[in-house]
Amino acid sequence: MAFRIGNVTMENPLVLGPMAGVTDLPFRLLCKEMGCGLVYTEMISAKALYYKNKNTLPLLATDEKEQPIAVQLFGSEPELMADMAKTLEDKGYQMIDINMGCPVPKIVNNREGSALMKEPKLAGQIIETMVKAVKLPVTVKIRKGFDETSVNAVEIAHIAQESGAAAVAVHGRTRQEYYSGKADWDIIRRVKEKLSIPVIGSGDITGAASYQAMKEQTGCDGFMIARGAKGNPWIFREILTYEKTGVIPERPKIGEVLSMIRRHGEMMVEFKGEYTGIREMRKHLAWYTQGYPGSARLRGKVNEMESLTDLYRLLEEYEGVLQNKDDQSSPKYRP
Repeated sequence: MAFRIGNVTMENPLVLGPMAGVTDLPFRLLCKEMGCGLVYTEMISAKALYYKNKNTLPLLATDEKEQPIAVQLFGSEPELMADMAKTLEDKGYQMIDINMGCPVPKIVNNREGSALMKEPKLAGQIIETMVKAVKLPVTVKIRKGFDETSVNAVEIAHIAQESGAAAVAVHGRTRQEYYSGKADWDIIRRVKEKLSIPVIGSGDITGAASYQAMKEQTGCDGFMIARGAKGNPWIFREILTYEKTGVIPERPKIGEVLSMIRRHGEMMVEFKGEYTGIREMRKHLAWYTQGYPGSARLRGKVNEMESLTDLYRLLEEYEGVLQNKDDQSSPKYRP
């Protein structure tokens, strides 16, 4: 299952997609332990990096245990993007990715992220300038198009390849769709048929079954999992187990989930401090426990959590609720 981009080889083609406020260092490490082949940093503003914004520095943190890792930049100025890529070249990353898919208004209104889908010439200039500036492989993440009247992923992907990109990731939704509806895997297939460089498919992979379906429909080289990994770093283990055995394993038992929550919380506190780390764990705890017996009550209390002690207490209370039930049960459902 080895997967190669430029001169970088991954053990498998499973990719953790970049998500702002989610794919920080602790979460990436957990996904890596579960078998993820390639991880990305959260997206980083080239301008913020240039001005040494204090909030940007933690986003750049990395660990040897998570390699290979791609650092993702966003911006709209070719020379600035290239200069910032060059400053990151020897900081422990194996690839540099360009975000041309973010749908958030403040990014789009600044001519960045998915706004670049509307400017093929500028997109090509950014890629070409960055490729010339660094020795690391430069990759690009795009969408189906900006809206349904401008579905141009094939065109933009071809421009990326001609401009020197080492791989292209395609999310099967337009910017207008954000993350609603069903991802269009056919556009991923069309991009794959057009390019000779690796193509990574993104959109609606929530487990081994959807992974296999995308693989069969698109023939793409890599598979990017983003929202499907929220509260479920085991998704990578599930897919790899399926590839090895042909059997889709059960979701994790609640005991394993609670152990993971504790460990994740401890890692967040160590990395971000207790005040920030625990507050950011609130959303993770809600994601981790969705679908498990009695978890609604637990999620109703997460906003009361302000310390690692509070986290431990909440989990102990939850275990108490489960003591007369089968606390080894798998969830009734997963999103």
